[in-house]
Amino acid sequence: MELSTVQALRAAGLDSAEVERIVRGALDEDLGPQHRDVTSVATIPEEQVDTADLVARADGVVAGLAVAAAVFDLAGAGTVRTLPVASDGDPVRRGDVLATVTGPTRSLLTAERTALNLLCRMSGVATHTRTCVDALGGAKATVLDTRKTTPGLRALEKYAVRAGGGANKRMGLYDVAMIKDNHKLAAGGIAPAYRRVRATFPEVPIQVEVTTVAEAVEAVDAGADFLLCDNMPPALLAEVVGAVGDRAELEATGRLTLDNLAEYAATGVDYLSVGALTHSSPILDIAMDLRPRDGAGR
Repeated sequence: MELSTVQALRAAGLDSAEVERIVRGALDEDLGPQHRDVTSVATIPEEQVDTADLVARADGVVAGLAVAAAVFDLAGAGTVRTLPVASDGDPVRRGDVLATVTGPTRSLLTAERTALNLLCRMSGVATHTRTCVDALGGAKATVLDTRKTTPGLRALEKYAVRAGGGANKRMGLYDVAMIKDNHKLAAGGIAPAYRRVRATFPEVPIQVEVTTVAEAVEAVDAGADFLLCDNMPPALLAEVVGAVGDRAELEATGRLTLDNLAEYAATGVDYLSVGALTHSSPILDIAMDLRPRDGAGR
């Protein structure tokens, strides 16, 4: 990848090596075992060069411009120049040019669908996240994502949540311990489960899932400082907030929709996790339009 692309990915908090792995896998899927675009090879002279615009076809929030640039870098073997016009996190309107790409026409068209698949997906997640954040009406709660991500795209989708104004929960099963109902049952209760995790992984943050006020108090008394309040209606959640006070941070999860986020935020909870950000966000429609060539009749 071009140095400018690597730097842009790192500035976004993305691992450039991981992005390259994702992009190469996506290109391989599109180009097949012989790694070729039969239509472009057959119809376009190898020496032809063009410029194309990446254009929003709907209003939303853009995310993934550096990832799209990585696709053009790798598909064009360094022969394509990508110039971003917008920045990740920007609100965009239908018809806005987000970036321009210039290079061998074959390379532009070979990269087009893979670049758009990733850019549209990430921008869709960012757009949905921004809508949820705006729905809070200024409440202190932070919108979080979950692990309900597309396999292989977790890092990109979680980045898109950040671009949309949300925040990331744990990346996986390795960086945060989450004691859920089945863990409590298997370990014999909240307190023994908490003690075992703390003894085995003293450096790892621990979250405890609770479903009642009594469980919340028990978890805090055991030492938990982060509670996951699962499928609680707002009235019950408000009771937990009152019972726990400032002894732990509280996250509401389950039953959360765009229509009720503000009601949940009004309980005083610290976080609202919305699985739909990554498992149900529609794409933001973005297209690549080749610019007309002088004398080419296009």
